[in-house]
Amino acid sequence: MPRPPYDLFLPRRHDTATVFASPHSGRDYPDDFVAQSPLAAHVLRSSEDAFVDLLFDAAPKCGAPLLAARTPRAWVDLNRAPDELDPALIEGVPRGSLNPRVASGLGVIPRVVAGGKVIHPQRLSRAEAEARLEHGWHPYHQALQDLLRRSRQTFGAVLLVDCHSMPHEAIAAHAGPGRRVPEVVLGDRHGAACAPEVMAGVEAAFLRAGFVVARNSPFAGAYITQAYGRPPIDQHVVQVEIDRSLYMDEAVVRPAPGFELLRRRLSAVVADLAELGRRIGRPALAAE
Repeated sequence: MPRPPYDLFLPRRHDTATVFASPHSGRDYPDDFVAQSPLAAHVLRSSEDAFVDLLFDAAPKCGAPLLAARTPRAWVDLNRAPDELDPALIEGVPRGSLNPRVASGLGVIPRVVAGGKVIHPQRLSRAEAEARLEHGWHPYHQALQDLLRRSRQTFGAVLLVDCHSMPHEAIAAHAGPGRRVPEVVLGDRHGAACAPEVMAGVEAAFLRAGFVVARNSPFAGAYITQAYGRPPIDQHVVQVEIDRSLYMDEAVVRPAPGFELLRRRLSAVVADLAELGRRIGRPALAAE
């Protein structure tokens, strides 16, 4: 039986409404996919949120589940809608008005990696695209939906921490001269995906750990934040972007000397976010 395209790490005692997920840290690259691409293996990984699943691996010890993709982002992007298909890459997809992500080659089946480097030497069949969705996208999202549903059933609420990393170059250019470069960007789609008090609690956890934090700029959240953030039903989603230069050599996609230090700092954040999940879940627990 084939392995699922994700790892699910469950706590021994699940006692918080907080759920952690890492959709872009998958590194199981199919051999035939790597062989057909004109790009070197480390270049294929340049869009990957490398090692983010390891940075947040304290979650189960803190009572929270961690869902980590095994599927690589260059093969199928789990933070895109399944219908964000690129007609420039996939045969049989009608050309029409495209959103900026798809137009730039960053649809659910990416045409390019970081820097606009082309992944595939030729177009893909529609059947190949659908197979990637069937084997990668749908199982991950089914697992994520199950986690969110179980949390709301058990605790009356859920906080999904959607864990990512961002290229240092992108965040440094955005900060501008004379301004501190954010180390963490929290996205809740400007309040549409998370209640203000919950977002404030998430931000406070990172500030207590000494991080320079920004909200919603330049990353406000993508498909997962938009699709699953439902504050009126106590389903809150915050996208977390970590500056890659804090923990890795981006050129060769390897952990840098600061990796373990950042991991320890984030472990403290994870514990705080798990505690936040206990607070937002208390009304439901008291009602049982």
